[in-house]
Amino acid sequence: MYITSTLVILVYLHTFIDECLYINIPIHCCLMSFKEKNILVVGGSSGIGLDVVQLLTEKESSVYVASRTRAESWSPLVKYQELDVMENRGLPGDFLPEQLHGLVYSVGSINLKPFSRVTEEDLIQDFRLNVTGAAMVIQTSLKALRNAGSASVVLISSVAARTGMGFHTSISASKAAVEGMAVSLAAELAGYGIRVNVVAPSLTDTPIAAKLLGSAEKREAAAKRHPIGRSGVPSDISAVIAFLLSEESSWITGQVLNVDGGLSSLRTNL
Repeated sequence: MYITSTLVILVYLHTFIDECLYINIPIHCCLMSFKEKNILVVGGSSGIGLDVVQLLTEKESSVYVASRTRAESWSPLVKYQELDVMENRGLPGDFLPEQLHGLVYSVGSINLKPFSRVTEEDLIQDFRLNVTGAAMVIQTSLKALRNAGSASVVLISSVAARTGMGFHTSISASKAAVEGMAVSLAAELAGYGIRVNVVAPSLTDTPIAAKLLGSAEKREAAAKRHPIGRSGVPSDISAVIAFLLSEESSWITGQVLNVDGGLSSLRTNL
């Protein structure tokens, strides 16, 4: 029975792939459909968030972006709402659609300091940006997420939340709180068909990481720290976020996915 079932699945996948190739559609596009899906991306004007917006737009999603600024590269179909989560963490009631199928909170910072120089203000600001801001956005979007019947929330943490790294005290504390909040929310919202997951990247080549990757020497050093031999790029992360938003991940919730080139779990220099 097992062998027969496996053969049936393999035949189906083979036929499916052949059909995608025949009509000249990339396999990953066949596997993840976002047509007629409403997705909100908070922080979608730069870095990982911008890459998520572009990917979802290509997949014909109705994309709503809340961020401090617009991005010139957005499709004209993107709906925009100016939002600074440090000033006003809620969203206007008339901005969101009646049904919201996905929410991505792609807002963050890299605030690195020796612990002796970390201030109370540093801790509060990082927590407000990463945790409180996400909580308030999800709260104001909750009705639309429930109305969708099946929805997905994706938050962004950091490899530093669970892997000890010097000078990361403040940001590690707030990102660990993001993970704790996500798991609790996943349990609370499961009955409404809302999944909540977290992506935890390592150092990724985005504008907020510019100081850490600002020279050839820094890039080489960063690449050597990762078992896979390079730092991340936004598409590494956005592809996983898109998967977690899609129906292909409909049985995944309450999880933290490390997308970090092996940094959190592999030791290749022993």
